[in-house]
This record gives sequence, C-alpha cells and structure tokens, in this order.
Amino acid sequence: MRRRSISHQRSNQEVKLTQELFDNRPKKPKLNKLPENPEKARGRFPSWLHRKLPRGEKLFETSAQLKKSGLNTVCEEAKCPNRLECYSNKTATFLALGSACTRACGFCDIDFAKNPLPPEKDEPIRIADSVKTLGLRHVVITMVARDDLPDQGASHIHEIIHTVRRRNPGVTIEVLTSDFSGDEKLLDIVLDAKPEIFNHNIETVRRMTPRVRHKATYERTLHVLDYVKSQAKALFVKSGIMVGLGETVDEVKETIGDLHKVGCTIITIGQYLQANKNKLLVKSFVTPEEFKAFEDYGHHIGVKHMYSGPFVRSSYNASKLLGKALKNG
Repeated sequence: MRRRSISHQRSNQEVKLTQELFDNRPKKPKLNKLPENPEKARGRFPSWLHRKLPRGEKLFETSAQLKKSGLNTVCEEAKCPNRLECYSNKTATFLALGSACTRACGFCDIDFAKNPLPPEKDEPIRIADSVKTLGLRHVVITMVARDDLPDQGASHIHEIIHTVRRRNPGVTIEVLTSDFSGDEKLLDIVLDAKPEIFNHNIETVRRMTPRVRHKATYERTLHVLDYVKSQAKALFVKSGIMVGLGETVDEVKETIGDLHKVGCTIITIGQYLQANKNKLLVKSFVTPEEFKAFEDYGHHIGVKHMYSGPFVRSSYNASKLLGKALKNG
C-alpha cells in the first residue's frame, strides 16, 4: 500500500511539472518574422500563403501533353508553387537547352552540371508542336545557363522563337534568358528573333547578389536590360525580384529604381520559398500589405507595369500581363 501511495504521489508531481512546462513553453514566433533558426520553420507558412489547389480537365490535359512531349518546363524543374494553377489555365513555361544548368544559384532548384548534355536539335519543333496542341496564344520560353556552349545557347533560343512563330501564326512570345555573360553579340542573336517580351531577372538586391546568384553580378544584369532596351525600343523589357531573403525595404526600393532607370517596363516581385533544405533559408514572409507598398512605390516612380504579391513569379499570368501591357502601352 505504501509503495502504491508513493508511486501515486510521484505521478501527481510529474503531472504538475509537465503542466508547468506546458504553460511556460516559449510562444510561437509571428510567422512573418521567422525564428533565429529558420530551418525549424520550414513548411510552416502564414495564412496568406495557403490556397486551394486547382482542379479540372485542363490541368490534367496540360500535364499529360507536357509529359508526352518529353519537354522540360521550369514549372517542374524549379518546383514553382503556381504550376498547378498554370496547368489548369493551359499555360506552361518551356525550359530550353536541357534540365541542367551550368550555374548553381542559391535559390534555384534546377540541377547543376559543369558539362550538361548537348542541346536537342528537335527541341524547337517539339516546343512549337506543343504550343499548337495546347492552343497557346502566348508562349514563355526560358532557359538554363549554358556557359559551356560557344554562344551560350543564344542561337538555339533564336531557332525556338522562329519555329514557334512559323508553326503558330499570331502567337506572342516572351523569353526569359540568362545574362549571356553580358555579351552584346549574343543578346543580338536573341533580339533578332523579335520576341514581344525580353525578360532577365535581377532576382535580388545589390548587397545579396554574390550569395544568391552564382556567376552573375548586379551591374551586369542592369547592363543586359539597358542594352536590350536600347536596341529594341518597342520591346517590353521585364525583370523580377524575390523578397524574403534578408533584404531591407530600402534595398528593394533601390532595386526597383535601378530597373526603372535602365528601361524596364514590367517588374514582378514575389515571395522567395525554399525549394529544398540545401537552398537558401527564408528569412521573412513578406505580408500582402508590404507587397502592395512595393507595387505602389514602383508606380509612383514611373514603372508602367508593377506586379507584386506573395505568389507572383516571373512568368506567372504572363499572357494577362502582356495583354495589359499592350493595352496600356
């Protein structure tokens, strides 16, 4: 009886201690200010980053067609959070020149390789045929960096644009390219194909570029965008910024201003999300109100088309953005 009483008493003490620990446990941090070790917060998102997944036949039709064609898409390779929504709208961003990149950027989930496979010669035709099958009226073509090739893939991108347009009259085309190491002759090859939109992302603010972007510089990106605008006045020049990597509000504003000065008519700003545990950690979740403030600032300084929000990505809703740009100039 005595042993049972002691055991029972000890159990009550343990319960009391457990309750005290529970009551005094650390409060959960606010989700837009991550804890000192953001790795512990992976997978825990604020309410504005939760949304219903789209459904419907178009989603499965698009996914099936892309698998059948054997084409790469940045939607899948980079694990874009918008890919299901885009598929349901029968849109996709084609990834040219293979699925491996010669640069290993800290934010990007695309595979890295020093010497990727040679470009597939039939890729331009396959992309053009998929555009026709999917019934696309606006096409986004992006590329991995191919520093291993003599022209870094410029002629291949030119051929894709030419083939898509030849097989799909009336289609509009947006290209999202690498910096081609700042080589103006290579940029000319792409511009000669006359895309409607030329996109090259600056990705982050000046201070953080060395850590975020492999083999790229902030100034080189500005030079590329400036050169493109100088050579094709009627072209829409576009660039994108990720936030949530540790940048300040003033740094983002500075970057918006720098992009405006070199002639960017379309700027996108979206939330950085960590694709896997080996990529740069998310330092903060930017609120919808803060995104709206960035958009308002861009409009205030004269940027014609600002698109800023948690789910905004460089090619997200690209056809709608082009439609607005064509309508409003």
